[in-house]
Amino acid sequence: MKKLVAMAMLMFACIAGASNAYALERGTIAEDADSVTPLLNGQVAPKTTLKMADGSPVSLQALTMQKPSIVLFYRGGWCPYCNEQLAQLKDIEKDLVDMGYQILAISPESPARLQEQKLETEFLVTLLSDDKLDTIREFGVGFYLDTVTELKYKTYGINLTKDESGNSVLPAPSIFMLNKKGQVLFSYVNPDFKVRPSADLVLAVAKTLKKEM
Repeated sequence: MKKLVAMAMLMFACIAGASNAYALERGTIAEDADSVTPLLNGQVAPKTTLKMADGSPVSLQALTMQKPSIVLFYRGGWCPYCNEQLAQLKDIEKDLVDMGYQILAISPESPARLQEQKLETEFLVTLLSDDKLDTIREFGVGFYLDTVTELKYKTYGINLTKDESGNSVLPAPSIFMLNKKGQVLFSYVNPDFKVRPSADLVLAVAKTLKKEM
């Protein structure tokens, strides 16, 4: 377990160090996935508003003050890699909940789409919509999709969320672990959407950080 945690910390340091070389202002959407500048350990999660699957608004701060939180950003229910990650989390979600964590999964998809996803799969995970992109911006994980990829996705019938200028935005898949003060104690962000931390790694880090929550 210690080896898993050490590996996770090392991977985070490398990824965060590379991305923050761009020094984007907080709340800015990056030009590409390699340029995202995620929140760092010790920084506090933003005071943004999300939507539940039923469309009702909810404060991220109000949620994260209730209990330690594992905040997951994913591309959407259309993404097979995201679905595989959620399926793996489902295998350990009871262990995480028993340790006192809540799991918040945030995507830029609409509440209506989240409701469909919720009905398709039973989760202890809370699915949240950030269709205004405010939380994705403030966590520093949002990036603009290139035209070629956007057109390819359109041929698959995938319509992505756009910013106020009409540009398609996605989050770099990421995981943040927050204490009840909303402080980031651990994060994993990878610009390669095909690479996700294993469930074993997430569980190992959660166990290690439990005493600090």
